Amino acid sequence: MCVLLDNVRSAYNVGAFFRTADAAGIEKLYLSGITGKPPAKAITKTALGAEETVPWEYTVEPLAVLDQLRARGVEIAAIETTPSSVDIFEWVPRFPVCVIFGHEVEGLRPEVGERADVHIRIPMLGRKHSLNVATAGGVVMYELLRKFQPRRV
Repeated sequence: MCVLLDNVRSAYNVGAFFRTADAAGIEKLYLSGITGKPPAKAITKTALGAEETVPWEYTVEPLAVLDQLRARGVEIAAIETTPSSVDIFEWVPRFPVCVIFGHEVEGLRPEVGERADVHIRIPMLGRKHSLNVATAGGVVMYELLRKFQPRRV
């Protein structure tokens, strides 16, 4: 499993993704657009060294990366609520999978979302209709880890 962050503006969120990616054993973290990259003080502060252990790559435009992943048979999953989104608990991922997270306020750019094979939503039961992007990342990475566990026999 890999993660692509596109235009995630907060370096603290990026650091949190590094830390969770390390904990969940993510293969690679792709950073694109305005997403910050190491070395950056705020990333280091929240990553607690995970920026040194998690393989990562930066690219300005993520579309070529997504096309390369798809050519290798990777399912591309956009984490965003859209009319066609599937509930994360009902989603049966085709491993390997790459999950994409976008800008904290604006979400994914249309051209990035259009590259996805599937759109996934995290159910929201309260009055707020979204989670912090790094929190959503933790939910998604660990749900994927849970779904992958039976396959690790």
